[in-house]
Amino acid sequence: MSKPLDIHELKALAKRRVPKMFFDYADSGAWTESTYRANEADFHDIKLRQRVMVDMTNRSLATTMIGQPVSMPVALAPTGFTGMQHADGEMLAAKAAEKFGVPFTLSTMSICSIEDVASVTSKPFWFQLYVMRDREFVKNLIDRAKAAKCSALVLTLDLQVLGQRHKDLRNGLSAPPKFTPKHIWQMATRPLWCMQMLKTQRRSFGNIVGHAKNVSDLSSLSSWTAEQFDPQLSWENVAEIKEMWGGPLILKGILDVEDAQMAARTGADAIIVSNHGGRQLDGARSSISMLPRIVDAVGDKIEIHVDGGIRSGQDVLKAVALGAKGTYIGRPFLYGLGAMGEAGVTLALEIIRKELDITMALCGKRDIRDINRDVLAD
Repeated sequence: MSKPLDIHELKALAKRRVPKMFFDYADSGAWTESTYRANEADFHDIKLRQRVMVDMTNRSLATTMIGQPVSMPVALAPTGFTGMQHADGEMLAAKAAEKFGVPFTLSTMSICSIEDVASVTSKPFWFQLYVMRDREFVKNLIDRAKAAKCSALVLTLDLQVLGQRHKDLRNGLSAPPKFTPKHIWQMATRPLWCMQMLKTQRRSFGNIVGHAKNVSDLSSLSSWTAEQFDPQLSWENVAEIKEMWGGPLILKGILDVEDAQMAARTGADAIIVSNHGGRQLDGARSSISMLPRIVDAVGDKIEIHVDGGIRSGQDVLKAVALGAKGTYIGRPFLYGLGAMGEAGVTLALEIIRKELDITMALCGKRDIRDINRDVLAD
């Protein structure tokens, strides 16, 4: 097969190589998936100004996110079940991101643990935290992230109650997968995936099993996670987490101007305009449609990032033009991981970088730090 040229071709390859239940987990949204589709579709409506007869030499995509240098304004988003797209997935993705010079964000609900990822990286990565009812466990996670020298904590605010994702329910999603006839068939038709998974012992939630109280197997883990997400999470809790962490803090899941104003008062270093990839409130606005409103409201008070729907370097440029200082890709790197392992994550990043660089040049700009709404056609 020829080398994939864009993220959609990586997605097609991943679909052929990853068992259905895990591919569907990456490629799905809540309920009717209207917000999931809008995240991507609304980027298409944003048009760019083509400029000519300008100097396009010596271009640079380098910038910073929360003061940390990045080779381009892109980070790998925190995604659950990453290690079920490909064996040791979080470790492979973190290695690819480090070599590329962009942040990798490890999810609380990862298959590989904080310590696993730290063992294969030499530079700090970021850690995403869910606030659980068991505050002792939350403190333990933060302490482990500190011990691993994580350089930022990404606190997710929009998962107090789990949105209903029909594909996951129909597939009976679990990690490790159940051994029912349906699941056995899905895995049997993906022999390369099976061979890779047989070589690793990392097949459940590494940050939880063996660390949370009374959680030692899949059945107890399933019930524990269902009970543990805290529906009473409040802005006061953000202040507690900030004090407990003591380092750069990013708040993920802001999609409303009023919430953005509240977030800016917490003293956090950045917010991520996000609707959880369309996986929580179906019918919510797309992230990119809310980005300029939030930038206009609080952009002078707090650094603003965005995730949701980014499938190309052009999408990154559009987000930066609308005021984002950084962007996050989740599904694009998962597709690369499922398709080709670490090399696929690197390829996804290369695709994004090349598209971003060429698009910036054709818009008449040489430095990503100079991008603003002037490059937009409307």
